[in-house]
Amino acid sequence: MKASEMKKGQTIKMDGVLYVIVDFQHVKLSKGGAVYQTKFKNLVDGGIRDVRIRAEETLDDAYLEKRKFDYLYSSGHEHHFMDCENFDQITLDDDAFGDGPLYLKPNTQLQISMYNEKPVVITLPNTVDLKVADTAPEIKGATATNQYKPATLETGLVVQVPSFVKIGEMLRVDTRTGEYVTRVKE
Repeated sequence: MKASEMKKGQTIKMDGVLYVIVDFQHVKLSKGGAVYQTKFKNLVDGGIRDVRIRAEETLDDAYLEKRKFDYLYSSGHEHHFMDCENFDQITLDDDAFGDGPLYLKPNTQLQISMYNEKPVVITLPNTVDLKVADTAPEIKGATATNQYKPATLETGLVVQVPSFVKIGEMLRVDTRTGEYVTRVKE
């Protein structure tokens, strides 16, 4: 594809590395033709790369196949998933999955983007509901807006919660920020 056809969020391959286009700006130089000042995010290590591309240059478009997977379980540093359509199983290590196990219970569905049948991007659900496994007792007379305490959830994740939260309650947690959102009725 030509550089003039690129879009934000599109995946490309450059120098053998997969990137997603974060931002680009059309710049007209005083001498010579127009260029695009672009920001690419490396899909492997998350690094940002600023690149100038001439409008007539071509970029290698990389198609990512987005598939739904069920999180099955973790054993040590390996995490096991099953494709929801064909029931194939894949295994990812800690480097590929990051903090994901802290947010997931078995059978939680998530999206994995594949490139040449290899997992590249793991997208967790925006929020998950987890049970409080341990926290300090409720503080009598404390208001919900001004006092927080740490709570350990069933997966081992520790979040700051309002003082009225008790052991055994279900909480909604934002996987993008790791923050408490609200209590949830079971």
